[in-house]
Amino acid sequence: MDAYLQSGCEALGDATRFAIFSALVDRPQAVGELAERFPVSRPAVSQHLRVLKQAGLVRDQKVGTRRIYAVDPEGMARFRRELDQLWSDALAAFKQAAERWEEPHAV
Repeated sequence: MDAYLQSGCEALGDATRFAIFSALVDRPQAVGELAERFPVSRPAVSQHLRVLKQAGLVRDQKVGTRRIYAVDPEGMARFRRELDQLWSDALAAFKQAAERWEEPHAV
């Protein structure tokens, strides 16, 4: 599996991180806004955002004294391409296996 895809899947595999990411899909938000929505501390939200950012799924921008986090469209496009390729490879392998299974069993 591609390292980029793996880090994205690992980042989104945590339920709280996935919920934070989903909130950012709705609109860009600051850490404080996100912390108000979830039963975790601000430092925990910051840590989750750091993991999402390292995975290339979110980006941040300094606005005054706050950092505003948003989904990274380029990172998401790359993640989507990698995920699509994974599914294409899996379906191709399944098709080959099904065709091999049918050959000796043909009537």
